[in-house]
Amino acid sequence: MRETDLYPAVRAFLEREGFDAKGEIGGCDIVAVRGDEPPLIVELKLRFTLALVLQAVDRLRASDTVYLAVPAPELRRRGIRPLCRWLGVGLLAVHGPAGAVEVAVEPGPYRPPHDRRRTLRLVAEHAHRRGDPTPGGSSRTPIMTAYRQEALRIVAALAAGPASVASVRSRAAAPNAGRILA
Repeated sequence: MRETDLYPAVRAFLEREGFDAKGEIGGCDIVAVRGDEPPLIVELKLRFTLALVLQAVDRLRASDTVYLAVPAPELRRRGIRPLCRWLGVGLLAVHGPAGAVEVAVEPGPYRPPHDRRRTLRLVAEHAHRRGDPTPGGSSRTPIMTAYRQEALRIVAALAAGPASVASVRSRAAAPNAGRILA
């Protein structure tokens, strides 16, 4: 199968939607126009790859409506649909030799996902760490977390001998001493 094998099915789909579609214009696989609307751009590929995503991002400079068209089995891979939604790129699934085309993702505005809880956890970890004990980009080395730092302070406070949780908490400056010792 070649990319050109996807073209007839996608072109027919666009024409059923009222577009006038033509191939290979200005480096784009398909450019479709309907009335006074801005152009719709479709990039055809047999595999969903980083190169295809970068191509779509480049096409967003020419039009707000960009679709990627790939064979339907490619869409089984996890994360493809959310990635297209986040980038604001549409996704077309071309099914089998008959070439039925399905809109898997509609194009929209770029919206990176925001996870408020994750943001709060990052800020809390940053606030509770002392110093900068682990260089960024480290791999295969233990990370000195705020929890680990606090646990090590508790161990140092207990080196002198048994103590109450309250005294360990104050000597080690460890507000979570009770939970860590439990």
